[in-house]
Amino acid sequence: MNIIIINGPNLNLLGKRETDVYGTTSFELFFEELKKKYPALNLSFFQSNIEGELIDKIQEVGFTYDGIIINAAAYTHTSIGIGDALKAIATPVIEVHISNTFSRETFRHQSFISPNAKGIIIGFGLKSYELAIQSFL
Repeated sequence: MNIIIINGPNLNLLGKRETDVYGTTSFELFFEELKKKYPALNLSFFQSNIEGELIDKIQEVGFTYDGIIINAAAYTHTSIGIGDALKAIATPVIEVHISNTFSRETFRHQSFISPNAKGIIIGFGLKSYELAIQSFL
């Protein structure tokens, strides 16, 4: 099973920024742990701070992968383009967020990803990604 994790802006700073919200583990370290825990899966990972690169990646994998786990970060609340890209593909999508977006600023309550996702997992820290993997299994 081919599953890709797509992360949006500033998630490359996990473990360094706002550790009270996002924790102290880098995504790279966490991803290596996921690959060890799920060796039978072909897990891949892509991160960009650039909206167009995220859209390009969604289009690239959107008909060939078995699942997409996306944390579009701030673009979740602003990017109609990413929402449209997800709407246009065949691969099922799980939207994840490390923090509980509904316990934060009100602008984070809106998602352009959710209407095009099979499901949403929020607020469980990095465990949100693992829960998304389990949902595909």
